[in-house]
Amino acid sequence: MRIQAAIAIFFIMLASGLQSQTPNDPGAIRIMRSGAQPSRQAPSEHFTGTVRVDPLFQATAPARASGSLITFEPGARTAWHTHPLGQILIVTAGTGRVQRWGDPVEEIHQGDVVWIPPGQKHWHGAAPNSSMAHIAIVEQLDGKSVEWMEKVSNAQYANLPSASEGVTPMTQEPSAAQKLMGDIDPKLAELTDNVLFGDVWERPGLSKRDRSLITVAALIAMNRPEQLRSHLRLARRNGVTQDEIVEVITQLAFYAGWPNAVNAVAVAREVFQEK
Repeated sequence: MRIQAAIAIFFIMLASGLQSQTPNDPGAIRIMRSGAQPSRQAPSEHFTGTVRVDPLFQATAPARASGSLITFEPGARTAWHTHPLGQILIVTAGTGRVQRWGDPVEEIHQGDVVWIPPGQKHWHGAAPNSSMAHIAIVEQLDGKSVEWMEKVSNAQYANLPSASEGVTPMTQEPSAAQKLMGDIDPKLAELTDNVLFGDVWERPGLSKRDRSLITVAALIAMNRPEQLRSHLRLARRNGVTQDEIVEVITQLAFYAGWPNAVNAVAVAREVFQEK
């Protein structure tokens, strides 16, 4: 019932906000066709990771509501922010996360409807291993619908202790870097998680899928089987197919050497056989 009610509210807002402004017929219905409004990348100063924004409708007086379809790649999220009149999120695909300042991170799924009250500091985005899309509906107050704040840190996103005031951490599996070197060199593990994967891998210039392809190719060329194994797993999670990995190995046999390619095949076989 909550989903149906939220969708009904959405279409009421949409109808009131899309009234034609033509002088001849100010009460005419206006239809904005699918794809008529171009997608855009969300600005990096307010988002972490790769995020696409598809505008749906703008506020047209006297209505104050506007809406967009926002798609987050795995791990991508907004910065901390508030809305003067609150916000409704309707999750249309994937799995995501949302958090109010001082509360634990909560997981959201396709079909969920999220209400963020006015003035509440919060963030939302995709889960680490899943993309997420939602319709976001906000209203303007004195021409303003959002107040942006600082970015969500990797510790806050992971819901680690002291990530934000009063947060109770979720049970979390140690990262690959923590398992590999955390007991010997915790600082190097921290830099790996926060700088390499938390910063470099989150830069919007390349998708995570493309970064995985580049990294896998480099590790094959350098004959680094242990690192290749973990990055092949990551590549599969980032959307690189088995056929694409095989083609990369075959291509590099001619440029990086046959032994490197043969070693990569052995590692890839192990990863492909894992469930």
